[in-house]
Amino acid sequence: MVRPPRLVPGARVAVVAPSGPVREERLAAGLDLLRAWELEPVVAPHVLDRHPGFPYLAGTDADRAADFQAAWCDPRVSAVLCARGGYGAQRMVDLLDWDALRAAGPKVLVGYSDITALHEAFAARLGLVTLHGPMVSAVDFLKNTRAQQHLRATLFDPESVRTIASGGTALVPGRARGITLGGCLSLLATELGTPGARSGARGGLLMIEDIGEEAYRIDRMLTQLLRSGWLDGVTGIALGSWKECGPYDLLRAVLSDRLGPLGVPVVEEFGFGHGDGALTVPFGVGAELDADAGTLTLDAPALA
Repeated sequence: MVRPPRLVPGARVAVVAPSGPVREERLAAGLDLLRAWELEPVVAPHVLDRHPGFPYLAGTDADRAADFQAAWCDPRVSAVLCARGGYGAQRMVDLLDWDALRAAGPKVLVGYSDITALHEAFAARLGLVTLHGPMVSAVDFLKNTRAQQHLRATLFDPESVRTIASGGTALVPGRARGITLGGCLSLLATELGTPGARSGARGGLLMIEDIGEEAYRIDRMLTQLLRSGWLDGVTGIALGSWKECGPYDLLRAVLSDRLGPLGVPVVEEFGFGHGDGALTVPFGVGAELDADAGTLTLDAPALA
């Protein structure tokens, strides 16, 4: 996988909204934070749009795709930062010109939640390392120092975060090596069989999390991945946040029941995703997962 160049002070970064609608006051606060990092944020034209018929979308599919395309293909832009998740990336991902995106060269992509669809597409179609991390108008990015500092270090000084220490605990003990991948569980399950989706997690360290899904739904999605063979050959699993997913004791039992029989190390409460102080995790990088220590050690810095 190709690692994009790290950012430097003065770098121009584009802010896009591939999914749900963005609150103007939160966007403004996020832009101020980026400027404090000595970055030059450029807001795509349709970031504050609302779809005329579907209020859960940030503008039309065509406009969201055009914003993303233009941002990525702008030679002055070093990174494309998503304003928020929600829903909608799947609706626009196939409207992108992947040949043009490839020709534009490697850049930094940051986002999580619904942006999982873009992480998957960039891995499968472009072979590019991407960052599962805080988004510009998300509360965690605006309010949480740990989330801010870890993303900033990953962008500017990736050597300093080669080892991601989560404080998580082993659900299944052991160590495993592989290529990092994953994101929001519901998106990974929904991506099965779609154009450009990866065929499976073989050889991978799977990082998964979700929000607002009850235990039986988590069970259903994991069972779908198991039955489809998508989890065959996975080498290890890190479990992030499960905000608003019901009592954790029940969810933990589901995760153990579905993932334990794979016979690979599994670490829980790893600290990425929708929870407070979410860590930034690169996808597409070789790494070692130590479930007992609750650490992910990258073979190389996330960015070149």
